[in-house]
Amino acid sequence: MNEIEKSDIAVLGLAVMGENLVLNMESKGYSVSVYNRTESVTNKFIEGRAAQKKIRGYGTLQELVDSLKSPRKIMLMVRAGKPVDDILESLIPLLDRNDIIIDGGNSDHVDTSRRVDYLENIGLLYVGAGVSGGEEGALKGPAIMPGGSLAAWPFIKNIFTDIAAVAEDGSACCEWIGPGGSGHFVKMVHNGIEYGDMQLISEAYSVLKNMSGFENDKIATVFETWNSSKLESYLIEITANIMKHKDKDGSYLIDNILDTAGQKGTGKLSVFNSMELGVPLNLIATAVFERSLSYSKELRVKASSTFERGHGRYATPEPQEVYDSLYASKLVSYAQGFDMLNSASLEFGWGLDLSSIAKIWRNGCIIRSSFLNKIAHAYSNDTQPDHLLLDSYFKEEIKNALNSWSSLVAKAAVGGFPLPAFSSALNYFYSLTSKKLPANLLQAQRDYFGAHTFERVDRERGQFFHENWTGQGGQTSSGVYNV
Repeated sequence: MNEIEKSDIAVLGLAVMGENLVLNMESKGYSVSVYNRTESVTNKFIEGRAAQKKIRGYGTLQELVDSLKSPRKIMLMVRAGKPVDDILESLIPLLDRNDIIIDGGNSDHVDTSRRVDYLENIGLLYVGAGVSGGEEGALKGPAIMPGGSLAAWPFIKNIFTDIAAVAEDGSACCEWIGPGGSGHFVKMVHNGIEYGDMQLISEAYSVLKNMSGFENDKIATVFETWNSSKLESYLIEITANIMKHKDKDGSYLIDNILDTAGQKGTGKLSVFNSMELGVPLNLIATAVFERSLSYSKELRVKASSTFERGHGRYATPEPQEVYDSLYASKLVSYAQGFDMLNSASLEFGWGLDLSSIAKIWRNGCIIRSSFLNKIAHAYSNDTQPDHLLLDSYFKEEIKNALNSWSSLVAKAAVGGFPLPAFSSALNYFYSLTSKKLPANLLQAQRDYFGAHTFERVDRERGQFFHENWTGQGGQTSSGVYNV
């Protein structure tokens, strides 16, 4: 095969995302080689959606590698974890120095950092690229978050920026994130915010349906109206569409869907990492736990009959009250996510550009929202806010929504309606803005039973003390550390 006939890039893995990314690349003028472990999947794609296009399928990894221009660029669209390492083990012996492997799945950033170091040590380049947008985004333009071997960026930049979504200002929703596993970490946080967003919107739907007594068509109209406001976003848009969608028998499909929700792990991974970094991710953690609780359908049915409760008396919430609560809670979700990104950047020395990340998320991805421009602006200033909610714009937005927000959560509690994410967001805000929290008692308790020491209000921070609370203990105290 002559060099002129060789492909620009290869995609390994032809599930929904892989297949649509290939078609996206080809539509932008790139020739693409493809491979799937199950060869029949490759053949079906080549004979179907890829027919008559600059897409060629191969039955072996050696053939795939031989079909590529140098430096070879191979994008893996396979399940995270061991499958990625298995593919690398097979691919590496076939590659030459400075060839590039790109992991476009949802890998753990720790695994990606390990792979970057390993491949660079043997003369290869490795990129962990978060890709968001689902099936439609992959085909028409996703948000892409690449990180890892910086030397690879000049060779893949044009392809990635060409296939990425485009923001209103004409810029591609793709930018280099940083070293190691930073790209996959940013995608993980994106998915965590996505979990929070979806739970919040579901709770807003529940309020309108069960507390305000709205029919589905009216709820659809409410969400359509909200999508022409500060709440404009992809998830609000599709929620309006979902509420209007009819089943084959003419009934509303939403009413025929079982109230259980699955998950693939990126939300849980966000919570795990928040604990490692010591960053409160209350709302997102609540969203993850609510999915777990929703899955226990039989248990919930049994519990509901065991604890029969009549809904208490409450004033029916108005749509504006729900709007304000949803908007404020969403701001908390994004604020927690960006707080986590900032902490990770400092912890791992990534030098993340938070403004750039907000701009990447403006289009193509699942959490694209109109206020991401405001977030980008907040982090573009020389003096960045210590916390997103302390930015001048968002500070006023929260103040304006607070009365409705707290009122709605109170009404739901009195009425016996669960609003776990709204409540979590509100309590996070109250804790964040409390000059004094009851953690002094926590420290006293820890020192009482375990001699874990405490700091004092009348001494400088960083000095630790131990009290002999019972008069029978000694003066020996535990070492001071936080995990």
